Amino acid sequence: MIRPALGAILSHWRQHPLQLGMLITGLALATALWSAVQAINGEARASYADAAAQISPSGQSYLAPQQGYITISQYVALRRAGWQLSPVLTGSYRGPDNGPDGASLELIGIDILSNPVMARLTDDFNKQSRGPDSGNKMIDLTPEDLLLRPGRLFVHPETNIAVGGTDVPPVMRSTLVPLGAAISDIATVAKLLQRPNAISRLILLPDQPAGLTPLADLAPNLRQQTPSTGADTAQLTRSFHLNLTAFGLLSFAVGLFIVQGTIALGIEQRRGMFRTLRSLGLPLKALVYIVFAELLAITIVAALLGLLLGYLVAAALLPGVGATLSGLYGASLEGSLQLRLSWVVSGMAMALAGMGLAGAQSWFSLYHLPILAAPAATARGQQALRGHKVSALAGAAMLVSAPCVPLLFDGLLAGFVFLGGLMLGAALLLPLVLSGLAGVGTRLARTPVSLWLWADMRAQLPGLSLALMALLLALATNIGVGTMVSSFRLTFLGWLDQRLASELYMTLPRNEMAADVLPWLASRDIRALPIRHSDERYDGAPMEVYGIINDATYRDNWPLLRADPDVWQSVDAGTGVLINEQLSHRAALAPGDPLQIAPGWQMPIAGVYSDYGNPHPQAIVGLPVLLRHRPQIDNRRFGLRVRPSAVGQLRADLTARFDLPSGVFINQGELKARSLAIFDRTFVVTAALNLLTFGVAGFAILTSLLTLWSQRLPQLAPIWAMGLTRRQLARYEVLRSVLLSGLTALLALPLGLLLGWALLAVVNVEAFGWRLPMVLFPLDWLRLFLMALAAAALAAALPARRLSRLKPADLLRVFANER
Repeated sequence: MIRPALGAILSHWRQHPLQLGMLITGLALATALWSAVQAINGEARASYADAAAQISPSGQSYLAPQQGYITISQYVALRRAGWQLSPVLTGSYRGPDNGPDGASLELIGIDILSNPVMARLTDDFNKQSRGPDSGNKMIDLTPEDLLLRPGRLFVHPETNIAVGGTDVPPVMRSTLVPLGAAISDIATVAKLLQRPNAISRLILLPDQPAGLTPLADLAPNLRQQTPSTGADTAQLTRSFHLNLTAFGLLSFAVGLFIVQGTIALGIEQRRGMFRTLRSLGLPLKALVYIVFAELLAITIVAALLGLLLGYLVAAALLPGVGATLSGLYGASLEGSLQLRLSWVVSGMAMALAGMGLAGAQSWFSLYHLPILAAPAATARGQQALRGHKVSALAGAAMLVSAPCVPLLFDGLLAGFVFLGGLMLGAALLLPLVLSGLAGVGTRLARTPVSLWLWADMRAQLPGLSLALMALLLALATNIGVGTMVSSFRLTFLGWLDQRLASELYMTLPRNEMAADVLPWLASRDIRALPIRHSDERYDGAPMEVYGIINDATYRDNWPLLRADPDVWQSVDAGTGVLINEQLSHRAALAPGDPLQIAPGWQMPIAGVYSDYGNPHPQAIVGLPVLLRHRPQIDNRRFGLRVRPSAVGQLRADLTARFDLPSGVFINQGELKARSLAIFDRTFVVTAALNLLTFGVAGFAILTSLLTLWSQRLPQLAPIWAMGLTRRQLARYEVLRSVLLSGLTALLALPLGLLLGWALLAVVNVEAFGWRLPMVLFPLDWLRLFLMALAAAALAAALPARRLSRLKPADLLRVFANER
């Protein structure tokens, strides 16, 4: 009995191959977008782990200071007390050949005698140098080469940063080094960073002696951290990966709308068959198990296809993600994608869970199917409408309760829960709202055809509601994320105009050249604004402290958010410090509060300024104050205030007079263009995911229209018999789809704007530490509205084409059936 029943049930897919294709495609698309996001996140986590392993091999805990750096004397005291430690010094280094906007290199200095990383790098380099395909000379590096001058600097082969200069040691290439970083002996890094008495962290080595004096007594200013809680890059980018995961879940949910509708239709179309099988003696449990096995097999096939598509999507998006991580957080991500078991298992599990979720209602109705129940398509539609009322009540409850989440809980996760409740609640309300609007259209209709059109639209809502909910979510996401990105871009442009006030930027090859260049510039009445900073640490994170001179450029252009009335006077007098918005938000600091920059260096906060795009804390003090505490900092970078028309001549004169290379100059326009290009690359992955989600929503509409095609003939045949031609019916089919999509797009607008406000005012503040003003872009709304109408028209085109070419005999045959 089982085999004939299985053959009969599977015969449905042979008669409806398009429906089977839609089911597999919907689940494959959902799995593909989810697995692509997980593959990208997995690659990023692996990259962070590799970078952390270079600093803390084998995941050992380490000691980090609250502010500033650990001193050599403190390290020596701990070692003499018996503690087994390995020092690490990290910092950003800009090579002499890099321009003022050039990328910096993250230097990692380690003790090669106690840290095993350097031994692995040396062995890897020596092995590569002996390889037949290696371009390196056949040399063997020894520990003496690393310790003695000039030392060695290990970088990744794909790290393309100019670090030339007389003080920079020879560069060795190794794939073991994280992208965008360089590893060397701690003494070499200390010299490059001009930090001869500084240590960033102390790794706690295994097998510590017994009976040691507690660290709290020896070093109360140090706190113990582990890689899981102290990995700066992973913690910093957590918000971005959570955002990607939210995108993946949204795309997966949109894809499930296709699956749920197709499963429900397949179950409904086979109710007569199920009734016959039950009458022939097939047990109900056996019927449920057969249908379950059928969907399980389809799920496995769709999941494998989705994993393949997800790998291709992730490989295409990975360069954009790398640009985003670099632009927003300064984190590096390699451009290669590896097949990892974690995201493969995650994709397969989500596909199985999604199929179970999408088919739960159909299985439940099948399990409680009476043996003599008829198909009853009309009753099914009435039940769906009653179900929409229940879902609308649930959606209203979500909309009311969602705003309470960020009020009761703090953190980024609370913001995403608020957004999720908001969007899901609106989606659940959509069918009832569209039904009400269609009812209004019915009451306002004046001709029989328009009356039928609105009534028919209302009758078809149960079959199209899931696809329209997917379209609502996709459009709202596009509007909300687009508003956030466009507001950020507009604000960023205005901020660049303020921050990049100098007409020409210059980076001298050597510090000592400033003694000749600056008097020459002063003799020509050209103001040179020094760009000098010191790398400090605040609350365990890197912090840049810049020094400025008393000049009207800062008073007239610097973007202050909050400030004391005499802010610039206090900074010039050395009695106040400016901090960026990120530091103000994360440390809850405001004007008037003290800022501990380093041990023995504390100043009151005079103001808070905007610093978009910078993931780290930053502070600004008067240049004399900075030089008093850090007299050895570089003096190579300058902003030159000159008439725009004289920029070209000044470059030529400086180049000829001081024999400067062309790479030391960059004008304001070029710097803005490069910054804007970096910005656009930063959000390319967001635009790609928006487009993919919108495409899946359009496919959901096509799926619903195609799967409901067989149910439309009994409803269209009487209208045709009353005098409407097949071409007119086809046009009305397209019009119905366009009207529903247009109404959905109009309802998506306020939801998308609310989403954009939440991203700017809630999520963005938690993720990055700055708040952006919300700017409205009506032309973008119009573009999305037209795209929604075009997607609906295209989705309805194929069913409409079928209807226009349908033979009259097929329509007449409807009246011969008992329906």
